[in-house]
Parts: sequence; C-alpha cells; structure tokens
Amino acid sequence: QVQLVESGGGLVQAGGSLRLSCAASGRTFSSLTMGWFRQAPGKEREFVAAITRSDGTYYADSVKGRFTISRDNAKNTVYLQMNSLKSEDTAVFYCAAGVGVLRYNLYSLRGYDYWGQGTQVTVSS
Repeated sequence: QVQLVESGGGLVQAGGSLRLSCAASGRTFSSLTMGWFRQAPGKEREFVAAITRSDGTYYADSVKGRFTISRDNAKNTVYLQMNSLKSEDTAVFYCAAGVGVLRYNLYSLRGYDYWGQGTQVTVSS
C-alpha cells in the first residue's frame, strides 16, 4: 500500500508559478512510477506529467515547456513545477503512483495503482 499526500496548491495570477509536492510512504519510493493528473470542473481527469523509476519524463502537450516533473528519492517526494500558468490550468491536481507501469500506460489513469486526495490550483486571469 502507498499513501500519497499532495501540497502546494493555491491561487495564483496568470503567468505566475506554483510548485506542487507529493510525499509518498508505504513502499520503496524509487521503485514507483509517479504521475500528476488534473481534473477541471465538469471535465474528466487528464494526464499532466509522469516520471519513471529511471527518471524518464513525459508530459501532456498542453504543459510541455511550462511544467517540469522531478523526484527526490531521498525525500520520497515528487514535484511538479508549474510556470507560465494559464486560467485553463485551473483544476484539482492529483498525484499518482504505479508499480511496473508500462510505457503505453503512463498517460492513462489505469496505469496507476495509488492516488492522492488532490490539491486545488486556481489561476486567475
């Protein structure tokens, strides 16, 4: 079992930055693939970014060049640095963890076994 706790959400103006953190416990963190997803009001949860055990990174087209995912295995934490935020980035952001995630499943909710409770990000225009 893996427990995930997100933090770092909040209200920011368009063009601003936020850094989300997700602390994991319950399993060897370095063995996990970690992902960030988001869900805007009235929309389905969607993939944002992922980082594999070997530090390979993957991004949704909508955030490439603006968001950066990273991990610190010593702190059991994954981060999402979000720059140049837009109003359309407003959503609840969820951290996810997966064991043995295949590459074609990195972008899919079904690829992940554990989920955090989410943190709200609101970007005002």
